[in-house]
Amino acid sequence: MSGANSSSLTPAFFILNGVPGLEAAHIWISLPFCLMYIIAILGNCGLIYLIGHEEALHRAMYYFLALLSFTDVTLCTTTVPNMLCIFWFSLKQIDFNACLAQMFFVHMLTGMESGVLMLMALDRYVAICYPLRYASILTNPVIAKAGLATFVRSVALIIPFTFLTKRLPYCRGNLIPHTYCDHMSVAKVSCGSVKVNAVYGLLAALLIGGFDMLCISVSYTMILRAVVSLSSVDARQKAFGTCTSHLCAIIITYVPALFTIFTHRFGEQSIPHHVHIIIANLYLMCPPTLNPIVYGVKTKKIQEGVIKLFYMEKNSKIRNSFVN
Repeated sequence: MSGANSSSLTPAFFILNGVPGLEAAHIWISLPFCLMYIIAILGNCGLIYLIGHEEALHRAMYYFLALLSFTDVTLCTTTVPNMLCIFWFSLKQIDFNACLAQMFFVHMLTGMESGVLMLMALDRYVAICYPLRYASILTNPVIAKAGLATFVRSVALIIPFTFLTKRLPYCRGNLIPHTYCDHMSVAKVSCGSVKVNAVYGLLAALLIGGFDMLCISVSYTMILRAVVSLSSVDARQKAFGTCTSHLCAIIITYVPALFTIFTHRFGEQSIPHHVHIIIANLYLMCPPTLNPIVYGVKTKKIQEGVIKLFYMEKNSKIRNSFVN
């Protein structure tokens, strides 16, 4: 086997094959992903800067949004530059340990993203059900501890992926039909049993995504009960309005995630492989690209912050021109 250590059956490197069956269209496939990556970097970095700069946004909701933006930027940066190198320059080789590292960060960061969405649902629950105690419940230390707990949970549950994958014998070759090192895509290159990997992968998905979706469902059930009990129609609309951007983020994140998880295990025979690979990439790219747009369009305080920042920059340039 090319690049393999024959004694341990561990390859020195893997070959990421991009989108199998659509190699001739790699350049065209790369263009929307490149555009999405640029939008994701600019949008999320802009949100992080705005939240840090604008004092009116120094609240739990926006701190969680900044954490979500940071997670999204890191997630797409973990995969997209390498993907574009495959599409543009046919640089398909990736070191074995680098592949395991990429696999860890991809799954850890997607777990973080799910956790942050859960924290944002709890934030909306406190804001709507306990508005007078909002500031006293979600203090800065509580926010920091919640973010740290989400990070530690993701790291602890995803680290076993690397050990479970590293222990496998790779005697079938080192070609991975994917654009990045996904856990099951790497495991299936092995000639050993991947049953433990598949079971643990499903267990981790349930412990992270399943638990988070349960918390989100309970939070929104309580929110719905509180909103319906309001006597004023305007108050109900305002309360629902504060949740729309978060609900959009949940749909953007979980729909392609669930599709990817279940097709890996149950639908590979009925769904063309190139469709699965493209959906898996969209699963990583859609949330980072669309979340800043959704929150920018739906959140009035962010719009006001952008306008205020724009006018501050404009006035600063005018003052500098008079001084000069």
